[in-house]
Amino acid sequence: MSWNQPVPPPYQPPAPPDPPRPGWTRKRVLLPSAVGVLFLGALIGSSGDGGGGETKVAAAGAQAAPTVTVTATVTAPPEPAVTQTVTAEPEPAPTVTETVRVTVTVGGSGEGGSGAVEGEDGGGSASYANCSAARAAGAAPVRVGDPGYGRHLDRDGDGVGCE
Repeated sequence: MSWNQPVPPPYQPPAPPDPPRPGWTRKRVLLPSAVGVLFLGALIGSSGDGGGGETKVAAAGAQAAPTVTVTATVTAPPEPAVTQTVTAEPEPAPTVTETVRVTVTVGGSGEGGSGAVEGEDGGGSASYANCSAARAAGAAPVRVGDPGYGRHLDRDGDGVGCE
């Protein structure tokens, strides 16, 4: 380095950019100015008698002649309407037949050797050892509160056993 060379200035980081302005600032400026322009236009449009300077000159110089307007209206006679009546026969009501199947199982002597589980949530006189026994008796699916319902018959715990 020689003594004749200029010394470069020290490094200065660039200034951070201005933060973006939120949308409400635009509304704070644009909306009032738009309302002002609208009000100014309405004020200018409603000033005077609406006709400009020509109407004032014509009104001062001469009387306006009356204008006669004749309007003729021709109405065609209506065409006759065609009325058609259709009567449909009512359909017979469908017959609904409901079949109810009732199965009653008489409990045994109450010994534990039968494979039946007693004391479960069902609380009725019937109880089933498994879903095969419930299906054989015609009681599947078994719901909570039905005779023969048990938690062991309900795998997913939704209240319906032997689905």
